[in-house]
Amino acid sequence: MTASPGAGLGAVAPGGGALVARPKGAGQGRRTSRNQKLVRFVVLLVVLGYLILPLFSMLEFSTRGDFDKATKSFPRSLQSYQAIFTYPNLIDGIVASLQIAVLTVFGMLLLLVPTMVWTVVRVPRMRRVIEFLCLLPLAIPAIVIVVGIAPIYRWMGQNLGAAGGSPLTLALIDIILVLPYSYRAIDSSLRSIDTATLADAARSLGAGWPRTILQVIVPNIRGGILSASVLAVALVLGEFTISSLLSFNTVQVVIFLLGKRDPFVSVAVSLAALVFAFILLFVISRFAPGADRRGQRATEEDSAA
Repeated sequence: MTASPGAGLGAVAPGGGALVARPKGAGQGRRTSRNQKLVRFVVLLVVLGYLILPLFSMLEFSTRGDFDKATKSFPRSLQSYQAIFTYPNLIDGIVASLQIAVLTVFGMLLLLVPTMVWTVVRVPRMRRVIEFLCLLPLAIPAIVIVVGIAPIYRWMGQNLGAAGGSPLTLALIDIILVLPYSYRAIDSSLRSIDTATLADAARSLGAGWPRTILQVIVPNIRGGILSASVLAVALVLGEFTISSLLSFNTVQVVIFLLGKRDPFVSVAVSLAALVFAFILLFVISRFAPGADRRGQRATEEDSAA
């Protein structure tokens, strides 16, 4: 048997048979695989550098001490982080933002979960309408929202006393702002289960709608609810435009004002807020429903391999 011209020849068969021709393109396939791995590594390195380098720069800047003329350098110090608790306005801004975040999460869940469950179970044709209304805030700039809502806040401040002028009223706007992101998180969880069947089964066993939602639907979409809550908290802690234009001292507004007087403390607070958001994301990914199953599945695949 003769091989085609240019075809590579492999080793002789163990039984003394004919020469086995090497498959065409085998070496090229290995080279392509190595090139793909290299491209993935480079992309991952660029993305990590884009995300991590600013954090290291913030950490380096916020830990600078007083300039040492002898060594002509900045010694490392944690004075900026210790000084966070010496600014009463900053503490009040942090507390106010956390309270707004809690109210926003509860308001968002109270508005979205029953509405979405009812839409899926009873009026599935309205699903697109609800989705459009929830995604609409993405198309409206924050400055336009402020212009439209400012007269309402002026009336609240004049007629409702301290309650109307409280920064906690920002939760009413923040609930609207978090709707696009929270809707997607909860909707993905509802699509992963047979919501209509679960609701009909609970109703047939005598459960009312509140009990059906709280004890049957909510435990099955707990991962989506946690993700929506984290997104809501992250948005509230980072919101600046509306709070500033309505003259409310939230954490971002105080950081902005503090940056004009002490930029080191301002950067320290910003970094601490980012770390807090990262911790929340880690807790969600670690303790959300399905995390143990994913880990068990990965262990089984490794043992099988």
